[in-house]
Amino acid sequence: MVTLESIPRVHSTMATRIVVVEDEPAIRRGVVDALKTAGYLPVEAADGAAGLEEAIRTGVDLVLLDLLLPKKDGFSVLRELRKVRPTLPVIILTARGTEDDRVNGLKLGADDYVVKPFSARELLARVEAVMRRSAARPADLRGARLGRGVIDFARREIRWGKDQREELSETETAVLTFLAANKERAISREELLERVWGISQKEAETRTIDMHIARLRSKLRDPSGKPTPEAIVTVRSQGYMAGPELTPLETAEDA
Repeated sequence: MVTLESIPRVHSTMATRIVVVEDEPAIRRGVVDALKTAGYLPVEAADGAAGLEEAIRTGVDLVLLDLLLPKKDGFSVLRELRKVRPTLPVIILTARGTEDDRVNGLKLGADDYVVKPFSARELLARVEAVMRRSAARPADLRGARLGRGVIDFARREIRWGKDQREELSETETAVLTFLAANKERAISREELLERVWGISQKEAETRTIDMHIARLRSKLRDPSGKPTPEAIVTVRSQGYMAGPELTPLETAEDA
């Protein structure tokens, strides 16, 4: 159930189109009403098949995706969506609060998740955090090198060769950009939540950070089987920092 409180309007010069994929009419209506009140442009879908069709349309900025859906479940929708639009931000709406479900969603490329029941304020905070990640990135940092790999933050991918590419999600790119931009120091989980997610530790579990770091590390391994320099180093009792061989690139030409 979505509970409505006083909702501040989003101040933006461009309308943000959000697809809401939810089969429960009451929940869908509550989410749509909250988004409209905040100034977003929501598009409704009552099942997974319709949701996928809407999500791949041009002009969509974000998808709010339930997991338990008729015709096509949320995991299937997310899996197929990532093949077509690998960097489109997705927030999972789920009554499933288990860690396995959250991990599976994040591994498939979800940017965040909200467990039902949730309030309109919580949902909007997550939406706003996801939408402002791109603007929060350092504007002059275009990529990084790691071994023979080249990471392109603008294209959200890592290139290992002419025919070897790995897509990075919106959140993965934001995390890696922030770590690369602050290469000389360890970044706490709390700081990552605040600077990348735009939320406080009270609003999310720091376990979310660990899940994204684990997924990033797996993507930053050389697919040829050659040893890959450590991209993200764990600093005990402090958090994470960019590895010594992750070299920031300041221009698109360098990348």
